[in-house]
Formats: sequence, structure tokens, C-alpha cells
Amino acid sequence: MSMVTISIDKKNYHAEPGEYVLKVARREGIEIPALCYHEGLAPFGACRLCIVEVIAGGRKGITTSCTLAAVEGLAVMTATDEVMKLRRGLLELYLAQAPDAPYIRQLAAQYGITRSRFAREREKGAPEEKCVLCGLCVRVCNEAIGAGVINFIGRGPETKVNAPYNEPSSACIGCTACANVCPTEVITITDHKGIRSVTTWSNTQVTLKTCRLCGKTMEPEPLVQEIHRKVVALSEEFKDVCPKCRQRYRTGKLHHTDFVTHQ
Repeated sequence: MSMVTISIDKKNYHAEPGEYVLKVARREGIEIPALCYHEGLAPFGACRLCIVEVIAGGRKGITTSCTLAAVEGLAVMTATDEVMKLRRGLLELYLAQAPDAPYIRQLAAQYGITRSRFAREREKGAPEEKCVLCGLCVRVCNEAIGAGVINFIGRGPETKVNAPYNEPSSACIGCTACANVCPTEVITITDHKGIRSVTTWSNTQVTLKTCRLCGKTMEPEPLVQEIHRKVVALSEEFKDVCPKCRQRYRTGKLHHTDFVTHQ
């Protein structure tokens, strides 16, 4: 496939036709902030932080770089006065929405923002506010994992992310993908006494499997089944064995008779 040449901040870079500008910029070490972007997911353009100024036909416009496809001759600027003004305004809004999120505070500080004009007083003892509704957790659960456990609930200022009807979900496989992609670390997941609890999703709980050789807990039962179905089909003797014990078998520290004895 022939490459195209695009200009970012007046420097030329090669890109695949249709490749998104944000991906090209990050590959070339050009920092553009984003909250809702992940290379493994389709572009969303929700957070708007990745905005850039596009120059085409002598005219200028502002658009999100995560949804802007590379074409021959495309020229963008990542930090013009207009872009920086809009980006700072967005960061003030996010800082007001999620004042307890370390990443949001850190990002805002990089743009000289330590306090939001839109900050509101909270009642004493109110829960921490970290969610910025970037949608990454929803999209990874629905698009990548295919579990469909969570979605946006409510409207306007009452919008939040949770399982349907704000009740524990039986569809959760306990993969932790939602927590792994969350930029503000708002999703709480704990393993205790053979149970994985996703507190953020109305305390959804998934039972952990127990390794029949070492007796330690491993991944949740539905996650193991999903891995076997989508990724690799393990032989029966390995299905109830944790990765560490499998590794010991491969390195000769466990023998086939150990598996047979514990069946």
C-alpha cells in the first residue's frame, strides 16, 4: 500500500491512507491529549481534547484528530491559540466534573489549570467524582469483549455508566478490561475469598476458579470459558490448572502424573 504525506505542525510525516491523525502523531512522538481514544477501539471523538486545526484550501477549521483520516497533502496544527483556548476550556469542565481524578488534575496542570471556574461545592461525605464519561469502558465491554455488561444510563447531568437498571450483571465475565482502559481509575475491582467484585457496576460479582493442583484462585470461570472459546482450546487436563502450574509443567517441574493424580 502506497503511503501518503501529511503535515503536522509544519513537518511532513508518512501515513497509511485513512490512518487517523492522532495515531500518526503519537507514533511520531507528538503529544496530543485524549481521554476517549484507544488504538484497539473504533474512534469515538467524545472527549474533544484531541482537537487540531486543519488547513485546507486556504481555510481553517477545528476537528478531532482521532476521527480525522490521513489523505495526501493534509495539514494540521496541534497547538494554535484557538486549539489551546478550546482545550483549556474543556479541561476546566473535566476538572469540575471529575475533581478527584489524578490524571485529570495532572493533565489540567500541564495546561496551567489548577482550579476550574465551573467547580461546585460538594456535600460533606459525598463520594469521589472521577468519571468523565469518556465511554472507553462501555466500548471495550461491548466492542472488544462482546459482553455488553455496561452502558450509559440517564440523561444530561444525570448520565452515568452502570449495568442495566443499576443492578448487578450476570453477563460480566470478570475480565477487568473496563478497569484497564479507564483513564481516571474510577472502576474498582477486588478479589476476595474466591469472588471477583466489580464494585463500580452495582457490586457485580463473578466466581473465581480454583487451581486443582496448587489450590490458589485463578481467573473467573466465565472468563476462562471465553478464552478457551475464542483464543485457545486447552486439553481437559489443563482446563482447571492455573497458568503458573502450566508453566511448571512446561519447564519440567511438574509431570503428567501430577495432573492425573489430582484429577
